Amino acid sequence: MRHSVEVHDLAGHWENLHARTPSIEVSWYEREPTTSLRLIEQFVPSTSGAVLDIGAGASLLVDRLLARGFTDLTVLDIAHHALDEVEDRLGEGARHVRFVVSDVLAWQPDRLYDIWHDRAVFHFLTDSAARDRYVDTAGRAVRAGGVVVLATFADDGPTRCSGLPVSRYSPHDLAAAFSPRFSLVDFERNEHVTPSGAVQPFTWVVLRRTSLPLGAH
Repeated sequence: MRHSVEVHDLAGHWENLHARTPSIEVSWYEREPTTSLRLIEQFVPSTSGAVLDIGAGASLLVDRLLARGFTDLTVLDIAHHALDEVEDRLGEGARHVRFVVSDVLAWQPDRLYDIWHDRAVFHFLTDSAARDRYVDTAGRAVRAGGVVVLATFADDGPTRCSGLPVSRYSPHDLAAAFSPRFSLVDFERNEHVTPSGAVQPFTWVVLRRTSLPLGAH
């Protein structure tokens, strides 16, 4: 396997969840990642743009991006099991993808990306220090003018997920959390239907990386 590994206290929780639950049965499963694809294709400069998927899990997003001709893809998740599943599923296509096993809060970016995509990781960060660290990492990983495509539970969404508490957000809450490193350029709301039939309201935002002086916060 071509994974680089870093350790975090939550790794066991997510490793066990992915190991015991088929990927098509987890609450966040999407047969087609329609919103993610639409927003990435809208804001990435071209299919050669660098795309980073945070908390990728076993999502089909990377498969769909490869099918659309994207050539610079990185997927990051805390769970080995999830990324092993993706690598096995992609077969030869996996050689076009960089796999990183890490807690995003412990990860040290070694390059710049055009798109930082996160569908439902940020809302698990219920501590302000963790949120600040996440935003700092995104600020170091996304090039000036690049964007964060982010989805969290909406302010009327669930209060817990996968046995853990979550924070809920409006678009303006997220804009405030990412300011001044990022500015809000687009937002929308949609409702995800889980495999069990539950409806989960989500807030989606697109945040553009501002050109701040080095070391500015």
